[in-house]
Amino acid sequence: MLVVLMFTVSGCSSVSVDGLLGDENAAQDGATTTKSAESSGNAAQAKYAITVRINKYVDQRKAGNPRLLGRSETYIRGMPRHQVVIDQEVATAVTNNIKERFGAAGYQVLEGGAAVNATFDVSGVIKELSLNVLERDEINIVIETTVKDAVTGRTVWSGLVTEKNDRFAGVSGNNKSDVVDYLNEQLNVASGKAVDAITASLMAAQPELFNQTPSAKAPPGVTVYTAPAAVAPAPMPVQAAPVARPVYGVQPSAPAAAPAPFTSTTSGLLVLTTTPPRAKVYLDQVYYGLTPLRVEVDPGVHAISVKLEGYKMITDNVSLRKGGVTEMELNLER
Repeated sequence: MLVVLMFTVSGCSSVSVDGLLGDENAAQDGATTTKSAESSGNAAQAKYAITVRINKYVDQRKAGNPRLLGRSETYIRGMPRHQVVIDQEVATAVTNNIKERFGAAGYQVLEGGAAVNATFDVSGVIKELSLNVLERDEINIVIETTVKDAVTGRTVWSGLVTEKNDRFAGVSGNNKSDVVDYLNEQLNVASGKAVDAITASLMAAQPELFNQTPSAKAPPGVTVYTAPAAVAPAPMPVQAAPVARPVYGVQPSAPAAAPAPFTSTTSGLLVLTTTPPRAKVYLDQVYYGLTPLRVEVDPGVHAISVKLEGYKMITDNVSLRKGGVTEMELNLER
């Protein structure tokens, strides 16, 4: 469920159809076109101790019109000719859908003033979302989602969800509500995959926040960029190291010294590791060195890029606090 569509049927009064995208004109007339988180029953559904704040997703499509989804080769009652246009911005529709999926999965979705107390911040980018009504209705969804620790700003999960599907366009006719129903159905699938993958990773890393068996396996169609490491098992008893015997002509090397504790009160410390290592790190488009990397940076939010030949580049934002240490562990994928 996203919002409510209001439309007029000849010979009838205005009718509301639950589960469809809202009508801009109806909203202007004072009709209720969306349901708030408080009225969605999220508080009653919540079963986990995790609270999330959902930020509005960013629409990076090159559609021009933020409400435009695609083109149509047939007339769709209630839409402009030759265009598939919904009654709210695509970014708003996606954000509302993500909120619904998190709520349905048992998370506590906080909004308004309560959102400042959230455990995690969720944000995302809409790289592709198109629905073309041609010989078949064709939909293509590519959405990236990032989950950050709300206190430290550290990215704990990021990934890309892709969903591509089509159906015979003449199954249910050519009216607006039918097209929007199909859009909502496919958005539910895509956002459901993202929430399932996030839940699996968080459960593996912080099982105390959940009441289900941990599992870190992502569902099909989800490419995970970053995920928290599972909780480490209890350490094995440490055995005494064997005494090194001197070898003629070889000077024994001194053990590596532990890094000095971070004591700065004017900057933040970024500790970045990657698998595999030796990846190039750029902060605000400035090269800082290879991983593993330990560098002091001015406090604030910085754009970070990690590159390694033969692997996909990772881009993200990292927040550093004055006098604080921010640790990042990234798994590079081919």
